[in-house]
Amino acid sequence: MLKRALLFVVGIMLLGCGPKTWVKNQNWGNALGTTYSIIYLADEELDYQQEIDSVFQVLNQSMSTYIPTSDISKINEGDSTIVVDDMFKEVFDISTQVHEASNGYFDPTIGVLANAWGFGPGKQIALDSLKVDSLLGYVGWDKVKFNKDHTITKAHPAIRFDFNAVAKGYAIDRLGALLDAKGIDNYLVEVGGEVLAKGTNLVSGKEWTVGIDDPQVETGRQLKRIVTLKDEAMASSGNYRKFRVDPETGEKYVHTIDPKTGYTKNSNVLASSVVAKTCAVADAFATSFMAMDLEKSKVILKDHDELEAYIIYLDKDGKTQEFFTPGFEALVKQ
Repeated sequence: MLKRALLFVVGIMLLGCGPKTWVKNQNWGNALGTTYSIIYLADEELDYQQEIDSVFQVLNQSMSTYIPTSDISKINEGDSTIVVDDMFKEVFDISTQVHEASNGYFDPTIGVLANAWGFGPGKQIALDSLKVDSLLGYVGWDKVKFNKDHTITKAHPAIRFDFNAVAKGYAIDRLGALLDAKGIDNYLVEVGGEVLAKGTNLVSGKEWTVGIDDPQVETGRQLKRIVTLKDEAMASSGNYRKFRVDPETGEKYVHTIDPKTGYTKNSNVLASSVVAKTCAVADAFATSFMAMDLEKSKVILKDHDELEAYIIYLDKDGKTQEFFTPGFEALVKQ
């Protein structure tokens, strides 16, 4: 009788050792002027929509230039008494690091230029060389200071912050931190095409895969490359979606602004994708590589082996070419 009981217990234990069933939980919606999709795997059904909404809400209140009552909007309007939160400080610190590493090609004080060119919340104005030179006087990371009491000092009240080239990536990092705190080990966070991947897709038994848009397809979407990611982030930047056309002249203005010249950047670089440990850093460098020439990007990448990059550009004959760092090329799915 004892032998039968033992066999019965052992049988139950073996039944409990079968393959684990993973539940694919997903939240999606609109935020930060774009769409988002968050996939997280667990052994049960979960719904973190409330927490996700809270992350976006706090970020918007801190750094959205499209919300008049946000901290950044008040600072832009000249209020020097605003005490910013730790997230603002983190984005400020990341911006400082990338500004220095990119030799000034990443500069979130271009807000006044973004408005003037028609890519910000402010009023678009007619620009000529004299006006651009004048506005450049209100651009420069050396003209702003983060104080110990979490207030911001600007050299001139007209200086305007624009964190759009890093805030979306930072939002993704914060969403990843939320999932980490919940004990989620496998997830894919995507906001506006930028992604943070952790672990693997245990439902499919494969690594997380992400597509990179073809920059030469202006309507609809067509993928240029597919990459696999694990415990890293990827951000892409390009002028194929964000541009405006002057209704009178028909001239096309792209959204990448060169902080050194003050002009929108029309160059042979069509798009850049950067892989880094955090999406904020990837986001900032992807934007920087759009503002500088390819050879300058190559020099920075050589000095920063923590970054991997993929840059699509036109050669001197106008033919489309691709540049990969070895590490990025290894991520490309064949």
